[in-house]
Amino acid sequence: MPAVLGLNFHHDTAAALVVDGRIYAAEEERWSGVKHNHATRKGTLTTPTRALQWCLEAAGIEPKDVDAVWAASMRPNPAAGWWLAEEREELAALLPAPLGENLRLLSHHTAHVLSGYLLSGHEHAAGLVIDAGGSSLGSDFGPGRERITGYDLWPDRIDRLHQGMPAVVPGPVGPRRVHSSLGHFYRNLARRVIPPGDEPEGSMMALAAFGDPQRYGAHVRELVRLGDEGEVRIDHPWGSADSSTPLLLDGRAWTADNVAEQPEHKRADLAAAVQEIFAESVVHIARHLQRLTRASALVFSGGCALNSHLNGQLAADSGFDTLFVAPAPHDAGTAVGAALYGWHYQLGQERLPVPTDAAWGPDPGALPTTTGPSGYHALPHLGLGLAPAVAALLAEHRIVGWVQGQLEFGPRALGHRSILAHPGHAATRDRLNAIKKRAAYRPFAPAVLAEHATEWFMSAGDPFMNRVATVRRCRADRVAAVTHHDGTARVQSVAADHQGLRDLLEQFRDLTGLPLLLNTSFNRKGAPILRTAEQAVAATVELRLDALAVGDTLLLADHVPDPRAASLRTR
Repeated sequence: MPAVLGLNFHHDTAAALVVDGRIYAAEEERWSGVKHNHATRKGTLTTPTRALQWCLEAAGIEPKDVDAVWAASMRPNPAAGWWLAEEREELAALLPAPLGENLRLLSHHTAHVLSGYLLSGHEHAAGLVIDAGGSSLGSDFGPGRERITGYDLWPDRIDRLHQGMPAVVPGPVGPRRVHSSLGHFYRNLARRVIPPGDEPEGSMMALAAFGDPQRYGAHVRELVRLGDEGEVRIDHPWGSADSSTPLLLDGRAWTADNVAEQPEHKRADLAAAVQEIFAESVVHIARHLQRLTRASALVFSGGCALNSHLNGQLAADSGFDTLFVAPAPHDAGTAVGAALYGWHYQLGQERLPVPTDAAWGPDPGALPTTTGPSGYHALPHLGLGLAPAVAALLAEHRIVGWVQGQLEFGPRALGHRSILAHPGHAATRDRLNAIKKRAAYRPFAPAVLAEHATEWFMSAGDPFMNRVATVRRCRADRVAAVTHHDGTARVQSVAADHQGLRDLLEQFRDLTGLPLLLNTSFNRKGAPILRTAEQAVAATVELRLDALAVGDTLLLADHVPDPRAASLRTR
């Protein structure tokens, strides 16, 4: 029974274990309660202690049973070739024996791309990774890190054939090398658009739908130049982490410190321009990769692959027949990619089947008691009656916490730790944004029965909620709560074997004629997706949800009528 462990020690700290062809994976934030697990400061090494312990216990093995241990390297500025050995020793010291002795490193971007490719089912694919920064490029290239990396991927080899490189720019004391990043470019501008307290990148992507990209498009386009061979050059400091240098627009100096002073409609216009030029840049790189590899499939990963609007455009315009976005394209996913690398390329094991879900984490446990907290009462042991009862609540436009089965891995709730609602009324979106303390312009995603997806959307979305699709205009009025201002939705397609949502979606369809639900993550503002039944109860009370379903128990607010009679009448 081969066993391979993959680890990420940096932000989004995570552990992944592949044993006998099954993935166990979890993010440390689900135990620490610190989103992205920045326990002290960004850049601090953090061992995914509890996630690692859970993986081993769930698989029923001990550290001595692990055949290989891999982690993604993130050493930023090595002076010579000894850097991997030094980092390996530093990370190995954080692990219990014998895991530390077996630890090996691979590049950050390689771990990213394999977290998609080795689960994609494609024999031959181009791979693209874009993020703020990964492993060092090494002394051969001067100071710089992985920013944009392209691959030609096969079951027996991994060829790196495109690399974003540092550029020489004028400096106060002469020319110097800078290594701009598309990931930093997007984040840098997002901090000038989104006030503190909201996640800048995701919020800017949402706000962009309300803006006119032409107002500031010419100015932003001057900052980013697209060249031959997929080259992208970003004027310094816009491709760096610097958010204090003023960006001059309309006679105003835009910085992260004065963002709240800018009118929202102008911030939307800047967001729209940045989103458009960012997407143009990534499509430019992808088309270059298609010419190099002649592959029909593109695998995309890295932090920039969380931009679902970009992914929708990539699917349409990149020149590839298919796009596969890694289930967890953020840094936690490098733990999965590292484990899969050891599993397939080191141990020679067969690739895993293409997943339709990422329920790779722990079960929630049972509700603490059969009596609810103040204002709620429990309906236990509903068995097969749970889904019809919850469907009846949702049909009546109640908002329900949904905690079922193993915790999903990654930043999206996929129907295991979700808040669910009827997709039909825009007022539901507004109520949920108020409940979750989100900006009013932010949209919610639909989870749709896979076989019905193209009846409601112009493309099918994907199982991991990683790309937008255009809502069919003839249907948009019926799904107003999940239709964004620009007529798109970030679609999660729910396959027949999905263990969290499938039965409930079918019950809801039978009641309402709608094969989809609004699905958002079950968490408080600024906190990670919750893990346990006990946490779900506390969040239900705090958020004032109408009901909570855990296992086959329904926790019902006292003001909500018992849904069982209604569900029986409709069957």
